[in-house]
Amino acid sequence: MSVLAVADHRRGDLRDVSYELVTAGRELAEALGEELHVAVVSGDVESFAKDLSLDGVDTVHTVDHGEEFNHDVYVQAVEALDSALEPTVVLMPNSVNGLDYAPAVASSLGLPLVSDAVALEWDDGLTATREMYASKVETTVEVDADRVAVTVRGGEWEPTEDTGSPAVEAFDLTVDESRVRSRVTGFEEVAGGDVDISDADVLVSVGRGIEEEENLELVEELADALGATLSASRPIVDNGWLPKNRQVGQSGKVVTPDVYLAVGISGAVQHVAGMKGSDTIIAINTDPNAPIFDIADYGIVGDLFDVVPALTEQFR
Repeated sequence: MSVLAVADHRRGDLRDVSYELVTAGRELAEALGEELHVAVVSGDVESFAKDLSLDGVDTVHTVDHGEEFNHDVYVQAVEALDSALEPTVVLMPNSVNGLDYAPAVASSLGLPLVSDAVALEWDDGLTATREMYASKVETTVEVDADRVAVTVRGGEWEPTEDTGSPAVEAFDLTVDESRVRSRVTGFEEVAGGDVDISDADVLVSVGRGIEEEENLELVEELADALGATLSASRPIVDNGWLPKNRQVGQSGKVVTPDVYLAVGISGAVQHVAGMKGSDTIIAINTDPNAPIFDIADYGIVGDLFDVVPALTEQFR
């Protein structure tokens, strides 16, 4: 028995959640007294295996088939690895790719699936912590099963950085091509636009609290006063008030500025995933229970239509 963690990569790069999966997997493996196996499917598996040779990993399995993510290949690969290893827990990323294949894997294997876990414990069974109601409530899920599949939210575990000396084994997978009914034909880049928010040192980001498009000028003036770059949460972009290249979040860009000032942003999970790596987070929101305050270093509970002009005046 073991814990199996399936790494995540895109366009030639391992995604950060892969290293976080190793940490989560190692903690579970230690609690279970079992080995931690890591699998990487498709792409430059030899290079990925070197990067995944980390502390606490016992074996890295490489599945050399194709270059990019393919739902049907991943499902077959994890099915075959599960058959060979019989892991107690199958850990997958709660990423775009992970959410694509994890439910199919769980269904195929007859395993219960816990999605978007932010904490995991094993004590005669798995207890997973999940967030609900826009991250305002944490719930615990006790899984009454001997084996379970879990998707892990990125950014909730520290990435494992220390190197290790695991065995690296090529996993012989015979893909049933008749089951492969989709393929990646290309990637569509987010429009470049006039700025790259991922390069900014200071971001002033605006959310739906701004209420109307004509009110954006208020936040633009603050950004100008701070010498900052303007960014936004998804609702602002969906409304067409700012271009797509200004969007922060899972479906936008991941940013790590020195300072991130969130104006009228509640802190939905999808947005937080794109900015929680910021060095200093400041939030302005009328709701003291807004999830953005859970990760903010500094917070102002107040009406942005009062607070933003006052800040602009202060920094001019």
